[in-house]
Amino acid sequence: MKKVMTTIVAAVLMTISAQAQVQPKVLGENHAMIRVEQGKKYMLLPVQEKEENAHIAVLDGRNEMVKRLNVRLAVDKVDYFVPLELKQAQLLDITFQGDRRTTGAVKDFACWKELKYSETFDTTNREKFRPAYHHTPLYGWMNDPNGMFYKDGMWHLYYQYNPYGSQWENMTWGHSTSKDLIYWEAQPLAIESDWLGTIFSGSSVTNGNEVVAFYTSAGQHQVQSMAVSKDGGQTFEKYSGNPVLTSDVPDFRDPKAFWNEDAKVWNLILAAGQEMRIYSSKDLKDWKYESSFGQGYGNHGGVWECPDLFKIDGKWVLLCNINPGGPFGGSATQYFIGDFDGKKFTCESMPKVTKWLDYGKDHYATVSFYNAPENRRVVLAWMSNWQYANQVPTKQFRSANSIPRDLGIFRYGEETYVSVVPSKEMLAVRGQKVKKPTETCEIVVDMKGSATIELSNAKGEQVVLNYDAQKQTFSMDRTKSGDVSFSEAFPCVTTAPTYGNIRQLRLFIDRCSIEAFDSDGKMAMTNLVFPNEPYNTIKVKGGKATIFEINK
Repeated sequence: MKKVMTTIVAAVLMTISAQAQVQPKVLGENHAMIRVEQGKKYMLLPVQEKEENAHIAVLDGRNEMVKRLNVRLAVDKVDYFVPLELKQAQLLDITFQGDRRTTGAVKDFACWKELKYSETFDTTNREKFRPAYHHTPLYGWMNDPNGMFYKDGMWHLYYQYNPYGSQWENMTWGHSTSKDLIYWEAQPLAIESDWLGTIFSGSSVTNGNEVVAFYTSAGQHQVQSMAVSKDGGQTFEKYSGNPVLTSDVPDFRDPKAFWNEDAKVWNLILAAGQEMRIYSSKDLKDWKYESSFGQGYGNHGGVWECPDLFKIDGKWVLLCNINPGGPFGGSATQYFIGDFDGKKFTCESMPKVTKWLDYGKDHYATVSFYNAPENRRVVLAWMSNWQYANQVPTKQFRSANSIPRDLGIFRYGEETYVSVVPSKEMLAVRGQKVKKPTETCEIVVDMKGSATIELSNAKGEQVVLNYDAQKQTFSMDRTKSGDVSFSEAFPCVTTAPTYGNIRQLRLFIDRCSIEAFDSDGKMAMTNLVFPNEPYNTIKVKGGKATIFEINK
């Protein structure tokens, strides 16, 4: 079991006596209230994912709202529970949506029979597809990685998080920390919604002893806000001058701030529709618009999101995540290479050229850690796709992050590309050699030319990987990989250019994912899989495989 699970004290849900059960007051066909019993730590809310959201206002003793959230409260059966920490709560004001003619009378909903108070919440893993060495939330929904930085020997990862269900909603910043980039410890929520809106994606920088976070407040409009931490990123105080940036563009989000040593200025890049806007500042508070990039460049099949801008080996790289518009449908990460003078980014490629960082279906919202040691450019991605992220076959949690990757630069033909290799920390967890694949392993395949690799199990489920040395392509076929029934967009074959020969392939398998890398960094491909039992057989034609355990 991964450390992130063992570091949290596992607790069994309390058996609640009839006197301790929640007593609601149903006021109408779509309205109810609950007077909160004082002295209780949690109320366990029963969720049924197929239902519409109920809107819950949490009121204090003065009937002032301290929190608002949307929860798919159970109507006829309970899929799972989520904890509402009661703190200041005195009264819950609940409004239901939907047509009561089809869902029935509110007074008969299953949620009223199942609502419970508890002093604990059980986070013990109940999912066979939960990864062992990839970051996941303890429970609930996760999407984009946010605000990542390295400081005092600790890697900090924030992420888009819904604590009140395992589908997208109630965006806050969750928080996890790691000393080795592989095994993560869950931390308390970092930044929660306020009257400016829910908390969308953003970034963090270290400025002396402070950590400064920038994020999108997503309310009636999307605006940019700031918060400051004086305890190393554990807690944040929101800036009294928020918002620090506004616009009349509907999609205006995901600020990525960084210190530009070349220009001796703070820069910030964010997504505005289908372009990126660049700003500068001397104090991190007052931002000056400098320029925009994107008109006519790269792929514009969807909204541009989650930018990053950094320098590698003398070249500036602009990451641009896009949804939809990916090479195989849905979301993906494209990038541009060029020059940046602190004011304007100039792409060195022709406008029509599109470059993808990863050619799988499940690699999105890629951003880098600020202040990574040894001048490394370390990135994480959200390992899913918006086409089916809400439907993948897990319930306790949804979504994981990719393994950490280090980026570099290589040249092929007339173009410059970004190389992607597993971070060196993955070598530190490589265990002993084994004869058969397991549900958590690394497979290294040495090849002299074209090769085919087949991973399979006794149920006939399989993933076929094919390298064509003549065409210089690599593909992964997951059409028969296991459970593919939850989305028509899931079964697919993904194909990548290899920009030359692949001599060695590294495959990372972790229960519900396969990540493939050319050892030289010229190709990366990330795909989810949901086999009903682990792949325990490998057949290799045109190469030799060595299988390593992953130390957990």
